[in-house]
Amino acid sequence: MGMTIAEKIIALAAGVPEAKAGNIYTVSLDRMMSNDGTTHLTVDMYYNRLKNPHIADTKKMVFIVDHNVPSDSPKTAASQKKMRDFAREHQIDFWEGKGVCHQIMMEHYVRPGELIFGADSHTCTYGALGAFGTGVGCTDLLYGMVTGTSWVLAPETVKFNLVGKLREGVYPRDLMLTIIGTIGANGVNYQVMEFTGPGAKTLSVNDHMVLCNLSVEAGAKTAIFEADEIALEYLRARGREPKAVFASDPDAVYEREYTFDLSEIVPVVAKPDFVDALAPATEVCGVRIDEAFLGSCNNGRIDELRVGAAIVKGRKVSDHVRFLVVPASQEVYLQAMEEGLLQTFMESGAIVMNPNCSVCWGSCQGVIGENEVLISTGTRNFKGRAGHPSSKVYLGSAATVAASAIRGEICTADML
Repeated sequence: MGMTIAEKIIALAAGVPEAKAGNIYTVSLDRMMSNDGTTHLTVDMYYNRLKNPHIADTKKMVFIVDHNVPSDSPKTAASQKKMRDFAREHQIDFWEGKGVCHQIMMEHYVRPGELIFGADSHTCTYGALGAFGTGVGCTDLLYGMVTGTSWVLAPETVKFNLVGKLREGVYPRDLMLTIIGTIGANGVNYQVMEFTGPGAKTLSVNDHMVLCNLSVEAGAKTAIFEADEIALEYLRARGREPKAVFASDPDAVYEREYTFDLSEIVPVVAKPDFVDALAPATEVCGVRIDEAFLGSCNNGRIDELRVGAAIVKGRKVSDHVRFLVVPASQEVYLQAMEEGLLQTFMESGAIVMNPNCSVCWGSCQGVIGENEVLISTGTRNFKGRAGHPSSKVYLGSAATVAASAIRGEICTADML
């Protein structure tokens, strides 16, 4: 019986000829990432709970400060200093002020065929390059850090066959929100979402990242694309080689399969307070907003900034709206600056921020107040996610967010 891509990566990491869903394997980890959300807890456990504290391989560790940049309180400053000092002491790769953790990992580390643990739920982003990335808690990360290994219960794989091509004015974020709205926020609990089919070949690495990143919002353990020539070229351009390039076998076993025709996808919005509370964007047009956010590990790359800038160019942000534009990394920021996108945003009245998680995280920049409404390209819209418990968060594409910022109420770009 054949194996899926995910099963092949687990088998490689476990050093066994094959892996099957439902079995538990001891695996060697290729890389581990931790950000300032929980690293201070890992450091405390390292020093206070271990009898023989040590790190198996510091070259596999990456620490990234991205959630509160720059720090917003003495408490945050102390936790980040703890992280900074530990990284320096143990010669761990350390990034601060350079961008959101998953963007940094994709730009500089992730390789096809790797098994990667990250102390952040959106580590599933790395499937965009054919890697198995999954989020873990700080205790599991500590075990991996000390031993270089962990255990994995091999998950079932659900196939998402993509056909057709997205129409103009419709984006991968619309596609993934539609998928989540169709299968539900618990639709693939502890399963792998494997994206394949002719429609998948029409998508870029950025598009892959959008789909894989949001897979955890449907309960997925991870999501994955086969590393095609586009992905391999992305890798070569960054001076990296794959660990292994896998494709699912023709006789691989899938728990179930779905087919989505990309040409039938329309602009959509996820309504408060759940990611699967989906509606066509036209059904929620007219909802007054107080803030708009274009950024995050899901939708803060150059592709989205180009879309947003094209919409606001020559227009002004509504006088009752705060429009935050936050590039996902310093690399994206510099490219956007070179292309004049940041100037376009600022001339429209937008506030351009330094690369970080910003309002998607909801505890630093752009927090919204009582009964305020946010339209966001962030990852989640749970109650209180971006500020006051009575506030409301709608999720949409970069185009919908930018158009809404101009109009002052939720709308699609073709309505301007």
